[in-house]
Amino acid sequence: MNYTPKIFVTVDVVLFRKMNSSYEILLIQRLNDPFKDYWALPGGFVDKNEELETAAKRELFEETDIQLFQVKQIKAYGNPNRDPRHHTISVAFMGEIDSLAEAKAKDDAKAVKWFSIEELPALAFDHAEIIRDTIEKFIIKPAY
Repeated sequence: MNYTPKIFVTVDVVLFRKMNSSYEILLIQRLNDPFKDYWALPGGFVDKNEELETAAKRELFEETDIQLFQVKQIKAYGNPNRDPRHHTISVAFMGEIDSLAEAKAKDDAKAVKWFSIEELPALAFDHAEIIRDTIEKFIIKPAY
């Protein structure tokens, strides 16, 4: 008997830009369920035979029109209940872009908007946790 796992793999991108002395994160407003109209990180499903980093860059471009050449893998998120549709594991990535880059909503993004890391809206899935982990790991450096 062959076992076929029913687990899906996605990628999410935490994209920062520095404005004055603070950081902002680019979020998309979801066009579809689940979490329709909620704000979320750009991301989506990894295609068959696609590298994770390639999927992260592709999803970011497809939803925001921003092309990144370098992203850094943060962590994998695997709570079986993180996506109400099915068991989904997300591999989160981060990137940074300069303040002049313009984003526009495409694909399954209803809107895109930059938010201050101090004033984030209610977020879809476990994206608040992903953002919090990323900020703690890469933005808030311990004072020595």
